[in-house]
Amino acid sequence: MSRRRKRQLSQPAAMDQINVTPLLDLVFLLLIAFMLTMPLMEYGTSINSPEMNAGALPQDKIRINVSLMADGSVECDGRILPHDVLLQQLANRRSELENDNYVVLLRGDSAQSIGALVALWRDLKNIGLTKITLVTQAERSGR
Repeated sequence: MSRRRKRQLSQPAAMDQINVTPLLDLVFLLLIAFMLTMPLMEYGTSINSPEMNAGALPQDKIRINVSLMADGSVECDGRILPHDVLLQQLANRRSELENDNYVVLLRGDSAQSIGALVALWRDLKNIGLTKITLVTQAERSGR
């Protein structure tokens, strides 16, 4: 009997505390992942823009994002709209943009022809939007 008591006494006591270090590591990892991906969600459309070196996008102006997708649909500020509805909505917004403190950021998928992009550009210009910037990807070095 004395042997049995010694074994029972030598067993470590049960832990009554929770180790939160792995939990904090996971929380910080998720926080960093979200901090890195949130700026990318602004331009979350799947457009493969052509490559070209250009200047930085204007930061102090009202930005209107217009994208010509690979399938020919048009997206404006995250919403896919028919071509005529897009032009009507932008024409209605034109009075809000009278102080010329705006820029239309026009993106076109590289699968689209340049003619389709120029036609969209022309339609935007015809409704009175004259400050249009073509957005491209930066060229990869080594080409």
